[in-house]
Amino acid sequence: MFDRILGRLEEILIGFLMGAATLIIFVAVTHRYSMSGAIALAQWGREMGQDWLFHAGRSVFGFLRNINLTWAQELCIYMFVWMAKFGAAYGVRTGIHVGVDVAITRLNSSSKHYVVLFGLLAGALFTAIVGTLGASFVWHIGHTEQVSADLEMPMWIVYLAVPCGSYLMCFRFLQVAWSFAQTGNLPHHDHGHVEGLEDETPLIPGAVAADARNTGAVR
Repeated sequence: MFDRILGRLEEILIGFLMGAATLIIFVAVTHRYSMSGAIALAQWGREMGQDWLFHAGRSVFGFLRNINLTWAQELCIYMFVWMAKFGAAYGVRTGIHVGVDVAITRLNSSSKHYVVLFGLLAGALFTAIVGTLGASFVWHIGHTEQVSADLEMPMWIVYLAVPCGSYLMCFRFLQVAWSFAQTGNLPHHDHGHVEGLEDETPLIPGAVAADARNTGAVR
């Protein structure tokens, strides 16, 4: 139950950060190009002697200039940092991470089992160390008044992604290691499967489809 709730929260957080960052980037880029377009419209209207175009361009530019989106890039960077840390933990849970197993596949079953288990435990140890160092850094920076340049957000909130994501990744490594020790199976991600979409039922039954192919009706 706990693992199901944690996994669901993990997916919701990653999806929210990804969607929100994409939306913010889209709005910021649209805003920047709209300002350039308004300037070009005003210049073109002045050159063509069309005062209404000139004033329209100036009005649009003045309106857009009052919308301050200088914080957008900084916020998106921080959102992607959080998304990457939690995405790494999600990758361990689902088996998305790319691994080089050329040497491991040449081992016998017993040796392969211990090597894989060692790798999982080493990953858990490494992420635990990173999380502990990150927590120590967050603790020290939390006692300072350091804030970000544009958002003026306390920097300890930004760096909090390191211990949170690393400890979650450590937990996932231990979880996968325990499951592997019990069953000998590792999580595997099917890149051709889209979660949430059911397998489509063929429009033509198997026997009918075979007859149709034999007669040349379906190619």
